[in-house]
Amino acid sequence: MRCRMIVFAVLLSLSAPVSAQLENVGSLSFPTSANPEAQRHFLRGVAILHSFGWKQAIAEFKLAQKADPDFALAYWGETLCYNHPLNAESDPANPRAVLGRLGSTPAARLAKAPTPREQGFLQAVEALWAEGDWRARRVAYMRAMERLHAAFPADDEVTTFYALSLLSAARAQNDSTFRPEVKAGALAMDVVRRNPNHPGATHYIIHAFDDPVHAPLALESAFLYAKIVPAVSHAVHMPTHIFIQHGMWQEVAHQNIRAFTIAKELWQPGDSPGDMAHSGDWGQYGFLQLGDYRGARGRIQAFEEMAATTKHARATSGLALVRARYIIETEEWMVQDVADSASIATVFANGLSAVATGNAAVADKMLARLAVSAKMGVQESGGAHADHGAASAPAAATSALSEGDKGARVMALELGARIAESKGDREKAIKMLREAVTIEESMRPPNGAADPIKPSHELLGEVLARAGQHANAAAAFDAGLERMPNRARSLHGAAAAYAAAGQPDRSRERWTTLQSFWIGTPWSK
Repeated sequence: MRCRMIVFAVLLSLSAPVSAQLENVGSLSFPTSANPEAQRHFLRGVAILHSFGWKQAIAEFKLAQKADPDFALAYWGETLCYNHPLNAESDPANPRAVLGRLGSTPAARLAKAPTPREQGFLQAVEALWAEGDWRARRVAYMRAMERLHAAFPADDEVTTFYALSLLSAARAQNDSTFRPEVKAGALAMDVVRRNPNHPGATHYIIHAFDDPVHAPLALESAFLYAKIVPAVSHAVHMPTHIFIQHGMWQEVAHQNIRAFTIAKELWQPGDSPGDMAHSGDWGQYGFLQLGDYRGARGRIQAFEEMAATTKHARATSGLALVRARYIIETEEWMVQDVADSASIATVFANGLSAVATGNAAVADKMLARLAVSAKMGVQESGGAHADHGAASAPAAATSALSEGDKGARVMALELGARIAESKGDREKAIKMLREAVTIEESMRPPNGAADPIKPSHELLGEVLARAGQHANAAAAFDAGLERMPNRARSLHGAAAAYAAAGQPDRSRERWTTLQSFWIGTPWSK
C-alpha cells in the first residue's frame, strides 16, 4: 500500500440523514496508507472529530472502513468518538469493540498499520482503551502521543492530537497548575500559524485558555473557529467559551442560538440532546446578562420542548437549571412547591425567593435541604459545565471536596447568609459569605455561566452595600468582575457602591461599561 499526502479542504456532504446540515469544517493534511475512497471519508471524519462532532465523525470513519477494511486509522478514529476527552470516561466498551473489529489482538491490529506514524497513532489508542483505571489510561495515552510527537514534531495532526491529550490528562489528574493547558495551547498555536483553518488547533486553543487569566490569548482563535466550522454544533458553540470570558454578551447569546439550531436539526430519537442542552444553557445566560429577559424566557421554552421531545435526563436537568437561573438573575421571586427530587438549583432559587418574599418557614426548609446536599457532596448533571467541566475528584482523594460538593456548600452558605441578614444579623451574614467566597475561589476558575448560579462575591457585595460598607462592597463586586467580566449585576452593584463611597470616576466607569451592552429596563442609580 502506498502512502499519499492529501491536503484537503474538508467540505462535508455526509450520508443521510445529516448531509443537508453540514458544509465546511476546516482544512487539514493527514497522509495515510488508505485507498482514495477511504482517505476521502477518513479526512472528513478527522475534521469533524476535531470539532467533537461525534455522531457525524463515526459515520465517516465507518464509511472509510467499508472502503478499506484493513485501514487501521479508520478504526483508530472511530475509537475516539465515544467519550468526551475532557470529561470522565462513560463508554470504554464501544472503543474496545471497534478495535476488536480491526483485529483480535494488539499485535494483529498493529500488523495492519504499515508506517511508523500510523503504528504510533494505533499504539496510543491501545493504551487509551486498555484495561484499568481510566485516569491512568488517559495519562498513558498522553505519554504515547508525547513519544509520537517527539518522532514527528512537524506533523500537524500528531501535534494537535498530542495537544488534546495534554488537556485530557490534565483533567484526569485534576491538575490545576495550568502548565499542561499552556503547553497544549502553545502547540496548537504553532499549528495555526501554518494552517489558520485547522479545526483542531483553533478548537484546542480555546479549551487550553478557557479561564479568566488566559482567555485573551484565545480571542483571535475564537473568532476564527466561528468562521471556519459553521456547521458543527459544538464548533459553533465553542467560541463562546472565550466570548463569555470577555463579557461579550451579544455573541454569547446569538452564537449559542445558532449552535442550538444546528444540534436540534441533527438530533434523532435515541440521541443525547447534550449539544442542544449545553448551547441552550449558555445562550440563556447571555440573554440574561444583556437584560433581554424575553430571549431568556425563549430559552426556557426551548428546554421545555426539548425535555418533552427527548425525555432525556440531560434536558430535564437543564430545564431545572435555566428556570432557577432566570428567577435568581431577574429577581422575579417566586415561591413554589418543590418536589423531594428537585435539583439543588431549584431548591436554592426557592430559598432565595422565600427570603425575598418574607416566607421564613420555606426559607429554613430550603436551607435544611441544601445543607444535606452539601454534606453528601451531591453532583448533578446539567450544570453550567456539564459538557466541559473538570472530571470529578479521584475516589482515593477522600479529603478533597468535589466541585459539586463545593458548589452545594457555597449555595447553602449564601442562603444561610440571606436568612441571617433578614433577621438583622448582618455580621453573621457577611461572615458566612466570606466563607462562601473562600470556597468558590478554591473551585475551578469560571469558564461559563456563573456556577454556583449566584456568585458569592456578588452577593457579598450586595449585603455589604446594604450594611453601609460601600468601599468593601465595591471591592467585592470588582473581585467578582475579575472572575466574570461584565457580569451585569456586579457592574451595577460596583457602580452604585463606588458612588456611595465617594468615588464618582470609578462609578462612572462601571456605569459606562454596563450601559454599553444592557438593553433591558434601565437600572436605577
